[in-house]
Amino acid sequence: MFLFSGRRRPHLSHALDDADLGRILKSLSEAPRPGGIGMTDLHVARMADLLRRTGADDWDRRAHRFAVLAEATAHSGAPNGWLAREPDSADAMLLYAWAELVRGVRSGGMRDARVAIGYCYRAADLCPTDPNPWVVVLGISRLERDRRSMPAIWREVLARDPQHREAHLQMLGHLSPEEGGSRMQVLEFVDVVRARTAADAPTAAVELTAAVDQHRSVLARGGVEALMARDFWSQPSMAGVLDEVAQRWPQPGFLRHARALADLNLLAYALVTAERRREAAQVFPLLEGRVTAWPWALRGDPVEAFLDAQTRSVR
Repeated sequence: MFLFSGRRRPHLSHALDDADLGRILKSLSEAPRPGGIGMTDLHVARMADLLRRTGADDWDRRAHRFAVLAEATAHSGAPNGWLAREPDSADAMLLYAWAELVRGVRSGGMRDARVAIGYCYRAADLCPTDPNPWVVVLGISRLERDRRSMPAIWREVLARDPQHREAHLQMLGHLSPEEGGSRMQVLEFVDVVRARTAADAPTAAVELTAAVDQHRSVLARGGVEALMARDFWSQPSMAGVLDEVAQRWPQPGFLRHARALADLNLLAYALVTAERRREAAQVFPLLEGRVTAWPWALRGDPVEAFLDAQTRSVR
């Protein structure tokens, strides 16, 4: 119990350290009040206000907020309701398309990719410098396995934000062997990202994400390969990746992007998996119990996996 003295018990956190977004998510879960304003109208007004206050060119924060809101509203009437009320709003179009992508990922396919992409293009026309409509098109094309379109869409994103975190993770998944790519393509992509971006950029976690995903893939294959996975993190290349980020990321103020806490969750997971518990014990307090579903879900229930790893890290 001493682990949580003066702190919140570990909990799944979608907003991370974004307090304004957290308040919106809480309101989305509230039950309707008899005789009050329609809940859809209220939710739309709150989301629209939050996104307006985000900053016209803070693409990183806008991407985080749109992604979280899309996850939270994908199976509600809020995206459709907002679009019906403000058919010329670029933010309404983008949330609708992003929510459709979330729905498609959950169900294994888009209901109507053409319509969702159409709204992305309209949003892009209204806000030509915003990379996020193109990021959603990238995600839809990946889900639809439209490999021919991916390079051109990727260039559109990079032209607007060369360090867009979500776009890089979409491309990393697209290039994976599970989606028709190869391990060599993943390594080449990681090398390019590493060479052209700063160590504290929003894309900082691309290399560690690729490493954790490779470890997962090795374990999933089973047999002799799975037995050899125990040595995965002690290989010089993998140990080097962990050495570098474990030294830099926990430094106060080093990671400043919107999903920095998600990257620190990833670091804690990798350190525990690599049996580097002493270093992991330095990361867990920075999270203040805020758990991300990935990668902890690879070990089962994310919160329980986090709690178990945190407990073991201080033994």
